Amino acid sequence: MHKVFADAFYWIALANPADEWHDGVKQFDKDNPGVPLVTTEEVLTEFLNYYAAGGARRRKIVGRMCEQVLAHPNIQVIQQSHESFLEGLEMYRQREDKGYSLTDCISMMVMRNANIQDVLTHDHHFGQEGFTILF
Repeated sequence: MHKVFADAFYWIALANPADEWHDGVKQFDKDNPGVPLVTTEEVLTEFLNYYAAGGARRRKIVGRMCEQVLAHPNIQVIQQSHESFLEGLEMYRQREDKGYSLTDCISMMVMRNANIQDVLTHDHHFGQEGFTILF
């Protein structure tokens, strides 16, 4: 089974039953049991930052969820490194006409390096770089 990249969009929607995309990501999981997921520490940082002001209960939920992601045998979390930062920064600088975040640039470079085509996101920037957006 091919690997799928999980963007912050996926983790954010998964963590919140009131999120408009929650049912869709849950359905993806149900329809694709055991699909290997790849994400990055930068993406998980973005996910945690999204819920940072959500209060103690929400922070506890997403903190626990992040720990589960890190320990899950079917999820590969790519560690942050100076090299990945520089690679993402180079893409960021090359795409002056785009609105790509540095985290997205790092994610796209990870996807290219790992030959991953599909991404769990609805961010059109990934489509602009030729990736297949699954939402």
